[in-house]
Amino acid sequence: MQYNTQLKTMVLPEYGRNVQSMVDHALTIEDREERKRCAQSIINTMGNLFPHLRDVEDFKHKLWDHLAIMSDFKLDIDYPYEIIRKENLFTLPDKVPYYYPRIKYRHYGHIVQNLINKAREMQPGLERDHLLSMIGNHMKRAFHTMNKEGEMDDNKIIKDIAEYTNGEIIITPEILRLRSSKEQPPRKNKNPMKRAVR
Repeated sequence: MQYNTQLKTMVLPEYGRNVQSMVDHALTIEDREERKRCAQSIINTMGNLFPHLRDVEDFKHKLWDHLAIMSDFKLDIDYPYEIIRKENLFTLPDKVPYYYPRIKYRHYGHIVQNLINKAREMQPGLERDHLLSMIGNHMKRAFHTMNKEGEMDDNKIIKDIAEYTNGEIIITPEILRLRSSKEQPPRKNKNPMKRAVR
């Protein structure tokens, strides 16, 4: 008795050992027309494994590519499609050019840096103070997410904002109006139709 571990490794195991055996048999057929008929039967069998996709034109093309791959590109038949080339099997896709901006404090993220830059462009006043308050509270939540061990001092946020702006923006705790990271706003009833039972 032979175990699968003793047999040769299948290139595309999703089709199973029997389909691979059929492909191996097709390679031994000498008559070209008979070999083409055998290949068509193999394609039909492969398509039956994925009945919801077998009538999709692109999927048929993919099946013929898989047949060529399973035969190690040695099956000499007239393929109905232009099949993939062996040298193209292992080519890597082009590298995606990701944008990695320089971030002063990674735990705050890039958006906080952009918001602080926006605050630098604003004139001092109530609107800028309100924006800095929102930025500071967001920074505190972000810092607490990264460091859940303890409560952070508000002065840390004030110092970080000053460093972000190279000392251009110096704020006080009163302007910042930082809430404790453990404070949660009161929960609103998500279902307005649900009434409290008295």
